[in-house]
Amino acid sequence: MASDVAVYRPVLTGAAPDLEAAEAALAELARQAPARLILVSSAAALDPSHHNLGFVPESYRPEGINRVAGAWRQLEALAAAKLPDAERIVLRPAPVADRGGKDPFNALLRGPSAVVPPGFDPALQFLTPEELEGAIRCAVERGAGKPGLYHVAPLGAVPLRAALRLAGVRRIPLGWTGTGGELDYLRHNWTVSGRKIERELGFVPRRTSAEAVLAAFGKGHAALEPDDFGLDLGYISAYERTLFRFLHDVYWRIEYQGLEHVPRQGRAVLTGMHRGFMPWDGVMALVGVRRATGRVPRFLIHPCLIKQPFLANYMTKLGGIVACQDNADWVLEREGLLGMFPEGIHGAFTPYRAAYKLGKFGRDEYVKMALRNRAPIVPFVTVGSAEIYPILGRLDWKWVKRSTEWLYLPLAPNFPFPGLPLPSKWHTRFLEPMLVPEAYGPEAADDPAVVREISREVKSRMQAAIDGMLARRKSIFFGSIFEPDTERT
Repeated sequence: MASDVAVYRPVLTGAAPDLEAAEAALAELARQAPARLILVSSAAALDPSHHNLGFVPESYRPEGINRVAGAWRQLEALAAAKLPDAERIVLRPAPVADRGGKDPFNALLRGPSAVVPPGFDPALQFLTPEELEGAIRCAVERGAGKPGLYHVAPLGAVPLRAALRLAGVRRIPLGWTGTGGELDYLRHNWTVSGRKIERELGFVPRRTSAEAVLAAFGKGHAALEPDDFGLDLGYISAYERTLFRFLHDVYWRIEYQGLEHVPRQGRAVLTGMHRGFMPWDGVMALVGVRRATGRVPRFLIHPCLIKQPFLANYMTKLGGIVACQDNADWVLEREGLLGMFPEGIHGAFTPYRAAYKLGKFGRDEYVKMALRNRAPIVPFVTVGSAEIYPILGRLDWKWVKRSTEWLYLPLAPNFPFPGLPLPSKWHTRFLEPMLVPEAYGPEAADDPAVVREISREVKSRMQAAIDGMLARRKSIFFGSIFEPDTERT
């Protein structure tokens, strides 16, 4: 019966719950001995971190020490301690867009201006008050016998900068004046997945994050919903007219072979080699593929690339997504091009003496992604990118590893400008696709022998292509190694 259900939503002090008031309220509820308790917690219970994968499930177990996240988890522990016999459903909703809201997000969106940390533009989620009420109603009416933790998410996400623009707020990227713990939420993605509550309680969101912001703070109608992970096509186009055009056409003079192998539509896994320490090879592959096909490959990236300001903003707007199976599936399920480097971060740190020998392909996850999503694998290799920052030595300093998450501090002859890549000549070749969906079903992703064999074939073809290209290369800085009709884009 609904009368046997108690719903508790705490009073806020900034971004955190008032734990003193919550303890008193939960103690009073305990005296009433409800059969069930619906606790409205917050998605802010997840510690913001550059390691968050985006759209995290309820199985994710936070271990950080963020003050705000810790307070929300303490609230959940209080409910368990005060009402141990009640059947408990804990809802962790995304922020509710509300002009009268007292949390930091609503304070930012009220305007007229907002001071935010420069170099970050995280994807955020916002619910309408009606959406949260709908989730609570589903928990009350359908939650009997289904205790546990449930995330409450809207449709999609909206980057912070876009949310401010929708609310008519002027963005001032100078810093942040919030209290301890709040800053991290404006630096790193912490979006949550609402699949569990949809599956088990039947809550289906109808409004997007952008619509929630507009309903509470803006006027007019939302345009196309911004990309859930922060891809910004306008940002890419602006750089393609300026910096990327110069680097691609003038500085590295990139030539291609085999761009016809990149699908013009439908899903595919682009599997490449990563050299030269800096992520320019992935960026230039994006430029070449977009020029040839009009499509933007979404590259899986290491978390260290979104840890630092400005680089985080840059990588996410270019479509980078933290590497994991769920994110790969997200791209391929939408018929996208998934880009990845099977050697992982170790490829970027390959010493120059072994720059053109492929290393270990991790756990061959890229093959499983292709099999599971029935996507062809399109290998590609580049000769020339290793010379932009030839790693000749290394320094194993613990503070470098701790602060950057690099394997070590690489040493290269780019003195006196260590951050300036050298103007080597690049040659990129896309190989014929491996049509794994035609030979295997999705279940083959669980067969280690099949996965190893496919990965071995991909690696062998890539290495053979590299060896052939090196044999034809006469100079690091000049000349072509492909046939006269080679594509130059």
